[in-house]
Amino acid sequence: MYRTDGIGETRAAGAREAEFRGDVPLPELQRLAAVSKRAFDLVFAGGLLLVLLPLFAFVAFGVWRSSRGPILYNQQRVGMRGKMFRFYKFRSMVTNSDEFLTSFLESNPGAKSRWEEFQKLDDDPRITPFGRFIRRSSLDELPQLWNVLKGDMSLVGPRPCMADQRALYGRHWVSYCAVRPGMTGLWQVSGRNRLTYQQRVALDTDYVERWSPFLDVKILLRTFIVVLTGDGSQ
Repeated sequence: MYRTDGIGETRAAGAREAEFRGDVPLPELQRLAAVSKRAFDLVFAGGLLLVLLPLFAFVAFGVWRSSRGPILYNQQRVGMRGKMFRFYKFRSMVTNSDEFLTSFLESNPGAKSRWEEFQKLDDDPRITPFGRFIRRSSLDELPQLWNVLKGDMSLVGPRPCMADQRALYGRHWVSYCAVRPGMTGLWQVSGRNRLTYQQRVALDTDYVERWSPFLDVKILLRTFIVVLTGDGSQ
């Protein structure tokens, strides 16, 4: 079971039906609400980038010292209206992580079963020692502030997914594509890594359907608490 602790109980402040690629209806935020959400993202993300520049430098140095490879990790993710964008994080894994994962899952049936259910692994062998630290503290997510400023992402929204994860969303895919994906969201403050992937999809859908400015603020406040306490992190 999972819970939202009342966060998901706020009704959407107006969602309207729109067209996605001509024929698929999508519940979109009303124009005024979307503009206000975007303005908040720009001001808040821009301010955080300036304030956290020393922290960016510290994490970048730690990644550089911990293992060979680029400081930033980037990957194609699915954004609003299904548009692909380049998603950034501080690198927390070995450089050949995708190939390593395929080989590891083929030789570990138990790990493969967990991956299929959670899309995560306990004690993931791909993660570097410094990578574990920045993941527990969510410092690896900081470069996504740039994604927010570019308009690829929002501070709060569904977790940006990969194209091959579309099937896991089923009928909820249209809700995912209705808004910008977020740095944090409803499932990140409702259990994080304890949740199955389907539970995360349900919570992301709940967020889209019940969106309000108050809900965004509440999730952001809860995010700071979750990060500080390490609740649900690996």
